[in-house]
Amino acid sequence: MRPSNPGGALTVVDTPADRLTRRLRGALRRDARRLLAAGPPTLPMLMVGPEVPDDARVQQVLDLCMRVGEVLLSSGESVDEVTATMLRLAAACGLSAVDVDITFTSITMCCHRGMAAAPVTSMRLVRYRSTDLTRLAAVSRIVTEVEAGRLDVRAASTELSAATEAPHPYPRWVATTGWAGLAASIAVLLGAGVLTASVAFIVTALIDRVGRLLNRWGLPAFFQQVVGGLLAAVSTVALLAAGAFPPGTRPSLVVAAGITVLLSGLSVVGTVQDAISGYYVTAAGRVAEIALLSAGLLTGVVIGLKLGFQVGVALEVAGDIPGGAGRFGVSLAAGAAAAACYALAGYAPLRSLYVAGLAGAAGWGTYGALVQLTGAGPVAATGAAAIVIGLAAGLLRRRGEVPSLVVILAGITPLLPGLTAYRGFYQLSVEGLSEGLVTVTVALAIGLALAAGVALGEFATRPRRRSAIVDPVPEEERQ
Repeated sequence: MRPSNPGGALTVVDTPADRLTRRLRGALRRDARRLLAAGPPTLPMLMVGPEVPDDARVQQVLDLCMRVGEVLLSSGESVDEVTATMLRLAAACGLSAVDVDITFTSITMCCHRGMAAAPVTSMRLVRYRSTDLTRLAAVSRIVTEVEAGRLDVRAASTELSAATEAPHPYPRWVATTGWAGLAASIAVLLGAGVLTASVAFIVTALIDRVGRLLNRWGLPAFFQQVVGGLLAAVSTVALLAAGAFPPGTRPSLVVAAGITVLLSGLSVVGTVQDAISGYYVTAAGRVAEIALLSAGLLTGVVIGLKLGFQVGVALEVAGDIPGGAGRFGVSLAAGAAAAACYALAGYAPLRSLYVAGLAGAAGWGTYGALVQLTGAGPVAATGAAAIVIGLAAGLLRRRGEVPSLVVILAGITPLLPGLTAYRGFYQLSVEGLSEGLVTVTVALAIGLALAAGVALGEFATRPRRRSAIVDPVPEEERQ
């Protein structure tokens, strides 16, 4: 605005520029009122990272995966297999960005949710070791059903609870019969007659029942191994002193069979698989457990042998396994029976007993053929037989019909170095430290060959996994 009459009265003239200014001010005021009425300004949040379900869903999936991992780890599965199973199960349930960390006694699982939400982490302690192959088969079936989309998370959790809380499928006396049958079969495999095999059956049944009682009382596993080895040696010495073994029998095979049964519960295969796969912490924990339990077994057997020396009753040094074409057929049948009895003692489903028997026959047949036809040593022949068992277990794992752990544990049982271990224990008691340590080292080498051969056979039949490393350079730039 400007005055129109400078010398007279003041007249205000409204110019076009003034009118434009007023209109702009009015528009600004109206826009300000609308913004204030709409509330504080908001910007859309960009989701960074994978899209995941809500917190309740994440917790349900993590709980399911952790419980499955607990069953697998407590049954003796390798950490690599437990980790792979948990990752597959989480992916099938919608959680793709997860990490799993397993040690000897704990499982930790973390679900990452990008920048939008904090990660969810859960940990579970594994305080027990229990081999129930029927439970293991049920858990494997649940994982397969979830991956196929036939079970949701809630239904899978319900079935998993039913599987883990259900009692063993067989009575206790059936498992005891399985362990006793395993000892009798091993005694026949090593060259024993009917009488010695029958004594091995009775002594091992006694060891199993006493071991269950001690376990119910909460006695540590080390002392249970001491008691088991002591019972095997003292019972045989007492029967020998009472004249139960006629001339020509081999009472030492009773102790060797008992040692094989007590060694069969050690997770040697899982230990070596963990070490080969790079899970050194868990492998170290399992090595410590195996060393401690083996030391307990050694202590019990040596004490029993020395007690026999004190009363003037000495067991003989166990000789080699008899050979020959006729003996090979008997040993093959005994190896199959030993594997089937181990599966029965581990509460395996009845339909898998014949598979376990075939695995035991295949493993022992390979070992016997290499030793008798090529003159291979026990370590090399055991490793080759273990590769055959690992191949069979890997193929069955891909088909998913029978848990591969049934094939592995049952198949290697006839190959366990029970006879070599007894010979080493005897030498430590009688002949001196140097001779005994050499034989015990051979027994250890046989155990390592078993585990390494199984791991190699499983690796050869495992489906190839794509590398998780992504090349950051695009294809067009590389060209």
